[in-house]
Amino acid sequence: MTPADAPTVFIVDDDAGVRASIQGLLKSARLRCASFGTAEEFLRNKPPEGPSCLVLDVSLPGVNGLDLQRELADAGVRIPIIFITGHGDIPMTVKAMKSGAVEFLTKPFQDQDLLDAIRQALDRDRVTRQQQSSLAGLRNATRR
Repeated sequence: MTPADAPTVFIVDDDAGVRASIQGLLKSARLRCASFGTAEEFLRNKPPEGPSCLVLDVSLPGVNGLDLQRELADAGVRIPIIFITGHGDIPMTVKAMKSGAVEFLTKPFQDQDLLDAIRQALDRDRVTRQQQSSLAGLRNATRR
């Protein structure tokens, strides 16, 4: 796997301790990550080239996690999202999952549950990217 193909896990959480903890977990699992304290910081980052997913806190200052999920979808950014929250409820969970979230974990969560969700999200993104690439190849072939 080349560095460009290496998956990236993006973390958006306003709690620096949570971000550091997740970064440590991902480092131990040999996964590349980038973290942000707000949705706005994440949005200023360029979209990923290779497989990726987003570990996203629901309760953020400014643009919250559910709003960011909607903004990304509206912009055509199809990054798989794993929500994490300390203050979740059933309607919030249903809304996130209906909008395509891979998982909705309540803090404190088990490390393995997060890693399993991340692996599922990265696999989903890899498959989506392969399908998009195949479709683009077919479109180009039919234009000739």
